[in-house]
Amino acid sequence: MQTGKVFLVGAGPGDPQLITVKGAECLRRADVVIYDYLANEQLLKYCSPQVELIYVGKKASSHTLPQGDINELIARKSKEGKTVVRLKGGDPFVFGRGGEEAEILVAQKVPFEIVPGVTSAIAAPAYAGIPLTHRDFTSSAAFITGHEDPAKEESSIAWDKLATGVGTLVFLMGVSNLPNITRRLMENGRSPQTPVALVRWGSTPRQQTLVGTLQDIVQKAQVAQIKPPTVIVVGEVINLRPILNWFEAKPLFGKRVLVTRSREQASSLTASLTDYGADVVEMPTIQVVPADDYADLDAAINDLENFDWVIFSSTNGVDYFLRRLRVQYKDIRQLKGVKICAIGPATAQRLEDLHLTVDYVPNEYRAEGIIEGLKQQGIAGARVLIPRAEVAREVLPEELTRCGAQVQVVPAYKTIQPEVDWDRLQGKKIDVVTFTSSSTVTNFVNAVGEGKVKAILNGVLVASIGPITADTAKDLGIETKIMPESYTIPDLVEAIVKYFNKVE
Repeated sequence: MQTGKVFLVGAGPGDPQLITVKGAECLRRADVVIYDYLANEQLLKYCSPQVELIYVGKKASSHTLPQGDINELIARKSKEGKTVVRLKGGDPFVFGRGGEEAEILVAQKVPFEIVPGVTSAIAAPAYAGIPLTHRDFTSSAAFITGHEDPAKEESSIAWDKLATGVGTLVFLMGVSNLPNITRRLMENGRSPQTPVALVRWGSTPRQQTLVGTLQDIVQKAQVAQIKPPTVIVVGEVINLRPILNWFEAKPLFGKRVLVTRSREQASSLTASLTDYGADVVEMPTIQVVPADDYADLDAAINDLENFDWVIFSSTNGVDYFLRRLRVQYKDIRQLKGVKICAIGPATAQRLEDLHLTVDYVPNEYRAEGIIEGLKQQGIAGARVLIPRAEVAREVLPEELTRCGAQVQVVPAYKTIQPEVDWDRLQGKKIDVVTFTSSSTVTNFVNAVGEGKVKAILNGVLVASIGPITADTAKDLGIETKIMPESYTIPDLVEAIVKYFNKVE
């Protein structure tokens, strides 16, 4: 069997957006991904559904596999003819033992490439507002392991030269050894008043930064209970942090938000919340899948020229309607002469992106407001097609029928409730839960159990995208605290930001 290839890929410091373009491409191509504790699991979304995922994470005093076994695992999987990605936190060649793994591959004649990553030695200080060099403070920086090989008889670190010979010192994996590090530096001439910063979980929404001096940082760290993974920065550049602290100043920094939207649609909401600094936990309570039977929709498509209006109530309706057009070897030209109503700006935008002219977008998204607007559009006597979810509220078609329209509702898709792993929330304090449709609320309650909802949402703010969703929540005993004036994802995010700005 032909030997595959190994890519030793740096996953970056924690922020999944800091993966390199080449690193992401390697993950897409991988047959096997062997990943670390410090590699953000969100990066695994780049992988194909068929990929084999192997976790070999190592924490202090807790190793899934010894390093020697990891080396052999990488080589063995490659010899099976597979493309293997060894995904390592930070950069594989900066205290990542990537050199050791590469040596084994050379010895066993396994082809490999190194894909550098953004090391936490640079990223953690940067996200804490600390530049490692600055013309007004220092032009030199050094990276030092804070945890040398315990088998060594003597330290290989030249403390006498390091203490006063380099402006900024960055220690990785050294928080448990902090008393020894500070003592060595002061014993070798570094001023006890030298600023020190400890950056834990740098570049992630869990980031925690503690500032002190060589003289008092140990005591402060004990009080704050600072634990790994933590980067230690020593030097005068830390004085710039009050001015340059950009990441922790984001309006939602430190807030954990639960997103219940479908996995396919969660990305835009997650990205917006993350941009504002939130720690987002995706827990989809809804999944959009094809309808069970397309006979009615197919018949409507074949009779499309005899309809006066098509009303799309969601982007899902648009997408699944157009997929069915393609299945029947038709395209958007079938809509020639048919007026289009889009309920909501996101639905209208999806249609306009397809170069379809939207004839009417209601100013409000309650059924009453939609009906009133369609009345003015001359809906009475018109033949109306509504492609939508198999199960949905009947208010709109019923009201249109009362207005004299001939309404045909056809299923274009359906929503189901995926399995929800609530164990992932164990020990995690949730600040906000977001609901973007009535289905997300209903499925949330079904998933956790009606009797447990109050306990789970105790002290948690509920953000609903609009009044229909909020009404569903209210009927189920859930009070909405945050709701935007316009019922869109961007406006929902802005409403959450405004709420916390007002409170704090």
